[in-house]
Amino acid sequence: MSKSPLNSYAKYSALGFQMAGIIFLCLFGGIKLDEFLELENPIFTVVLTLAGLGFALYFMFSQILKK
Repeated sequence: MSKSPLNSYAKYSALGFQMAGIIFLCLFGGIKLDEFLELENPIFTVVLTLAGLGFALYFMFSQILKK
């Protein structure tokens, strides 16, 4: 029995929201950490955002390739 297209749309739209949430949380954490440490350059913002992007991509591919 094949899956309905609606299930696929829901799965992939939820995946997009999860990716956006991961990246946003890392961005927010980096901004707050830079503010707390009173750094001139947004080092933690950049590093945590890129780490969040990497984790979000890893999460996305692991969900897509899951059988």
